[in-house]
Amino acid sequence: MTSTSGLIIVAVLAVVLLLFLVMRTKLQAFIALLVVSLLVGLAVGMSPADIISTIEEGMGGTLGFIAVIIGLGAMFGEMLRVSGGAERLALTLMDKFGEKNISWALGLTGFIVSIPVFLDVALVILVPILYSLTQKTKKSLLYFGIPLMAGLAVTHSFIPPTPGPISVASLLNADLGWVILFGALAGLPAMILAGPVFGKYIANKIHVGVPEYMMEQMKQVDYDRELPSFKSVVSIILLPLILILVNTTADLVLADDSTLREILTFVGHPFVALTVASLLTFYIFGYKRGYKKEEIQQITTKALEPAGIIILVTGAGGVFGEMLIQSGIGDILADAMKDANMPLIVFAFITATVVRIAQGSATVSMITAAGLVSPLLDSFNVSEPMLGLLVIAIASGATVVSHVNDSGFWLVNRYFGLTEKQTLKSWTVMETIIGLVGFGVALLISLFV
Repeated sequence: MTSTSGLIIVAVLAVVLLLFLVMRTKLQAFIALLVVSLLVGLAVGMSPADIISTIEEGMGGTLGFIAVIIGLGAMFGEMLRVSGGAERLALTLMDKFGEKNISWALGLTGFIVSIPVFLDVALVILVPILYSLTQKTKKSLLYFGIPLMAGLAVTHSFIPPTPGPISVASLLNADLGWVILFGALAGLPAMILAGPVFGKYIANKIHVGVPEYMMEQMKQVDYDRELPSFKSVVSIILLPLILILVNTTADLVLADDSTLREILTFVGHPFVALTVASLLTFYIFGYKRGYKKEEIQQITTKALEPAGIIILVTGAGGVFGEMLIQSGIGDILADAMKDANMPLIVFAFITATVVRIAQGSATVSMITAAGLVSPLLDSFNVSEPMLGLLVIAIASGATVVSHVNDSGFWLVNRYFGLTEKQTLKSWTVMETIIGLVGFGVALLISLFV
């Protein structure tokens, strides 16, 4: 690698970090990624026409897949939220696990609920249950809150169809079946260690009750409303995941010309799997529960509002990655990694970690890191399972060290009534445990694939 090439890489990474240091919103992340992409093209001498065509190709190629998946996932999750599915999961699991194992039930609740429902939304839905448990048992709110948040955070980062792993999988062309499988294998031990295990420890160190300013919210909760059945909620959440996994399995065990493989590949494609799940959700949790056609439309339309900016950021991440490929910087970076004998999975984790610490948002950190990793794939012999592990490595790096520039930090700070120091000792440590355990599992599996 020449000194000029090295300077180009350093300059690109410096600009990325500089822009992220001043960012505070996903809209700013979208603009920053586009600006960096333009600067990369200009720095290496690309013509204006080539820069524009690269932006179009990167944006269009990414959004052709990701817009449909995120849109369907958002509508699916919103319908589940409105119906009370999250509450039903929590209440049933707590009943099944028993009073002594409530923290484990809450961890599993978060793990399942956060698959279709955004983390912050899920917390708002379930926090009254945490408050009730705290008042009833007189234990620290963290004893119940940390396990729930660990479950929510794990699937928010590791398991599709949440936007982060979906976006990274799209940018790396990773099979979602492998991402789901490895996300579960890495996520379950991460949830256990960061949730019930760490939650019990930190609850003995920091005792907090229900914040006084949140008492009014508890009075507004309708505890008597009719909730959907537990089986229907679990079935509808797991349906698209199972269909996608069946698709991946069919590719491995059935012949290329098999009719059964064609059928399973079709129904297990993320488009079809999520479309089927969404339609069933509209019918079971919407129409059958008394919602009119117009009400269902309003609910699903509202769900697309937060999804829109995530789709734009993901598209900008695709532009960034495509610009690195077309400019040749991806090849230069790959050569530098080979000279340093750095495994690609380690580079993926470190890159996501650096952006996470500088910028804050886990989803934006994942997309940015994926944009830096995707140009390197052609220079390494990367199998389909390994692509799935790279997604988990990036997700792990984008989870660690959540601090004051992360909206999740302040969400927990407010709803749990913590000081900044207490939030760092609880939430930040919990997130770091999730990231380190997730990466450790991914790294271990990578030795065998």
